[in-house]
This record gives sequence, C-alpha cells and structure tokens, in this order.
Amino acid sequence: MSQDDFSSPSKFEPLMCVSKKLGDGSDTLFWFDKWLGSVSLCERFPRLFDLAENKSITVAGLFSLGVEQGGEAWRWGRRLWAWEEEELEECRALLTDVSLQVSVSDRWVWLPDPVEGYTVRGSYHLLTSNDALLRDPTTSLIWHTQAPLKVSLLGVCGMRETAQHLFLSCDAFSSLWPMVRNWLGIIGVDTNVLLDHFLQFVHLSGGGKAVRDFLQLIWLLCVWVLWNERNNRLFNNVVTSILRLLHKVKFMSLAWLKAKKVVFRFGTDRWCSSPFQCLDIA
Repeated sequence: MSQDDFSSPSKFEPLMCVSKKLGDGSDTLFWFDKWLGSVSLCERFPRLFDLAENKSITVAGLFSLGVEQGGEAWRWGRRLWAWEEEELEECRALLTDVSLQVSVSDRWVWLPDPVEGYTVRGSYHLLTSNDALLRDPTTSLIWHTQAPLKVSLLGVCGMRETAQHLFLSCDAFSSLWPMVRNWLGIIGVDTNVLLDHFLQFVHLSGGGKAVRDFLQLIWLLCVWVLWNERNNRLFNNVVTSILRLLHKVKFMSLAWLKAKKVVFRFGTDRWCSSPFQCLDIA
C-alpha cells in the first residue's frame, strides 16, 4: 500500500492508517488492538470476545497462560457451544505462526509512511486534503491523549449528516448514550447536532479537567463502538445488542486507560459500577 492510497478524500480511510507491529506482546491488547490481520480479534470473533473473561489481556499475557487446546488462556463465562468451539479453533489456528520477540517492544505502524512513521505534518496533510474538514469546528475537539490514534482519527467524518444520523438519531443505536450516562452517573440532554452533543456530554457535568478528559474519552469510545457495530451489521450480518455494546464501552475504556498506564487509586474491581471512584476523580 503506497502513500497515494491515502492521498485523496475518496480513498482516505482513517481506520486503515494504523496497525500494531508485534514485538514481545507486552504492550498489545489481544482482543482490541489490530495486530493480526486487518481487523481486531474482537471484531473478527465477536462471540468469543463477548464470552471471554480476560478481555483486557495482552498478547504476551495470553501466550504465557498457554494458547494450546485446553490451555489456561481460554477462560469463558460459560461452556462453549459446538459452533463456538469451531470459532475458537479458527482463532487458535491464526496464532500458530505467531512468534514473540523477547526484549523487542511492540509499536504502532503508520501505514501511509511506514519508514518515517507518524508525523503531525503527514497527518495534517491527510486530514486537510478534504476541505470539508477545515470548516468543521469539531476537528479541534476530537484529539485525546488517552484514546488510541485510530479512534481520534475516526472522530473526523466528512459526511456530517450521515455521522449525525448514525451516532445520534438512529433508532438502532441512539439508546446507547443514555445507558452510558446512567453508568457514569451523569445527566445530559440528547441533541441531533454532533458538535452540540459532544460539548454537552463532556461539559454539562460541570466537573474539572480530569472529569472532562475522561468524558471526552468515553464519547470517542462510544462513537468507535457504534461505528464498528454499524460495519458488523452491514458487512458481516452480525447484530450485537445495545446492552453488549455498553459492556464493550466499559471494558474497552478500562483497557485503553490501562494501556496508557493510568493510575487507579482504588483499583479496578468496581469499574463497571463506579468508574469515577476508581479513577478518584468523582
């Protein structure tokens, strides 16, 4: 894939721009990161992901437990059905040729320029090649230091009307937002204007900078989850319930923060019920 594949608005797809190159596997999330093929394993095997008890485990952690048949790495919420066992075997087959490199760090690869890597100039050139983005006030708001680069890039969408429908007003997905607010224990007002929705979600709680940063992360994650669910329904004919999407928001936010070495002062045992308390920013 060459630089030209990303140079025009019609060809540029943010989710294609980054991938994880495996080293020792200690900094790569087995289920969430795109490290084995063109999609993450949680997208490729959504049923196995939903049943997995160790959703935030790294590649190194999983391999250390044993990925062979019956290995300790495979821990499920219940016994797998026959067709789920077949999916597991397919997943295990993908791991056959994986070789961890001791003392070699995992790293992100910027696909438009694998040699020089990611640069602000290169990213700016790709993003601003679409004039619509320059007129969109949300552009300056979507960057977040604790969100993976691919998710921050996803927040920029040239098709504004489509984005508002998909993420905010679609009957199939819109109920995720009140469920997320209920989990966080915050109030809010839903609007069908993307920028207004972002600002209200992040700022309406009236918290300090730490609270606003966390809510910005959650907002981006919700958009990311909804986008992937849209693609699963459209291309794979796989439908995930809104309740399971909420669980993904909970587990993926925890995984992202762990990957960024965020300190959980009171541990993570109560993350699914009291995230602000775990972060000590309530």
